[in-house]
Amino acid sequence: MRFVSGAEIAGLLDFPTLIDALEAAFRRPIVTPVRHHHTMARPDGDATLLLMPAWTNEGTDQDVQGTKLVTVAPGNAARGLDTINGLYILNSGATGVPLAVLDARVLTLWRTAAASALAARYLARPDSTRLAVIGAGALAPYVARAHASVRPIREIRVWNRTIERAEAMAAKLRADGLDASATSDRGEAIGWADIVTSATLSPAPLVQGRFLKPGQHVDLVGGFTPTMREADDEAIRRSRIFVDTRGGALKEGGDIVIPIANGLLRAEDVQGDLFELAAGKAPLRGSPDEITLFKSVGTAIEDLAAAELVWKRLEAA
Repeated sequence: MRFVSGAEIAGLLDFPTLIDALEAAFRRPIVTPVRHHHTMARPDGDATLLLMPAWTNEGTDQDVQGTKLVTVAPGNAARGLDTINGLYILNSGATGVPLAVLDARVLTLWRTAAASALAARYLARPDSTRLAVIGAGALAPYVARAHASVRPIREIRVWNRTIERAEAMAAKLRADGLDASATSDRGEAIGWADIVTSATLSPAPLVQGRFLKPGQHVDLVGGFTPTMREADDEAIRRSRIFVDTRGGALKEGGDIVIPIANGLLRAEDVQGDLFELAAGKAPLRGSPDEITLFKSVGTAIEDLAAAELVWKRLEAA
């Protein structure tokens, strides 16, 4: 059994290949039991433990199974530690023999960003060149790079509550060859962009519908509980809604759960998920002026596909 560090994962993955692997995974027979979601009371803010199993069900010796164990500890920021930490255990599906233990934090960053880019490949206008990134946490630069791999992004503007973190992230993206800058005007950045991606743990919506313009694609990847929202009611009302999985987003995504509870949205108003998009069974953008919105809460399918790709590349090396 091999331990695969975050640095090794970063050296083995690239977004174009990973996005293709995720698209293929949503067409494969992969079993994903409902993930375990446990709240752990902490004096510096409740932490969360997530257990996410999945396995391929193709009946061959190449089947794999995996389980992600993740902790989300908001209080870590004050300690100078990462908010999200965890391990991913990959096993042979045929024998159950452990194959590898991977850094789940880095794996999650890659697969989450790739899922957003996969949705954007279906839903964002092909001529999207301007990207606004709301939030400058660990996930944000990955999402920016992923979107830039599927659309001809020429300019990126980063907004964060603290401008210093936005500037630091913009500098990282510039080092990757992307034209990125920080901004203190969130509304202006949202209205300027062709794609708006939000990756925050904010308890209050930061993507407000009054800022949106026709033709945009909105990508919400930060909130992962029924009480967390990144977009307000007006943004939901103005958009054609898509999700990563109906079972996950309609249960755990506050951006979907709260508008349904308030009567603003119905479950049947969700136009499609990644299963349906990958199978060509969901409607796409209805017109160049339509606003599309994708809400992601994450699924074990994505983790398994990413871990399997890492393992295959390790074996081939």
